[in-house]
Amino acid sequence: MKKFLLPVLWILIVFFGYKLYNSIYEPIQFNKVKTERYADIIRSLKDIGSAQIAHKSVTGYYAEDFKRLIEFIDTAQYVIVEKRDSSYLEYDRVYRIDMLREVQIVDTLGFASVKDSLFGDSDHYTSMAKAPIKGIDTTFSMKADVIDKNGYQVPVFEVSIAKELVLHDQNAYLLEQEKATVSVDGVNGPAIILGSLSEVSTNGNWPTIYDAGTQE
Repeated sequence: MKKFLLPVLWILIVFFGYKLYNSIYEPIQFNKVKTERYADIIRSLKDIGSAQIAHKSVTGYYAEDFKRLIEFIDTAQYVIVEKRDSSYLEYDRVYRIDMLREVQIVDTLGFASVKDSLFGDSDHYTSMAKAPIKGIDTTFSMKADVIDKNGYQVPVFEVSIAKELVLHDQNAYLLEQEKATVSVDGVNGPAIILGSLSEVSTNGNWPTIYDAGTQE
């Protein structure tokens, strides 16, 4: 019996030891992969956000799709202006005296390329729709709309990608936990999102630690 039980016990020890090791190692490895991939995704989302903000500042609204946004970057220009205060005397017919009027004068100094201002010599914006995820070919989802806020028509946009795509090759149980995240130091919900179609916002749903990472 001893000769039979001893190998069985060793097999059980190795099996449970392996399970214990995985229960500790897998979450650590998952978080490492998650942090690296989220940082890449957020860096791309911030580029898209900068381009959308430029689009709105020039046209007054956000681009509805990546094709229009890329065409805008290729061709659009900022108007460079200088604002200065000035004043002059004007005869007031009511008071029958000259009164000082203050005005703001806007001078157009020139134009600057949106592409050069945002991306310099780089052309990586031409593939900004593609999500930077190794092992899978997928794109960001982007929408734009105009919503009513207190009687005002306000342009909004939203860019997103599902976490199950970003972490497509990771542990399924840990992925489900990550999709249910509700935390001040985590990316909440089942997707990574920039902007909103229901609120006036150009912020992302990630904590500031990822913003610090994209500044490096």
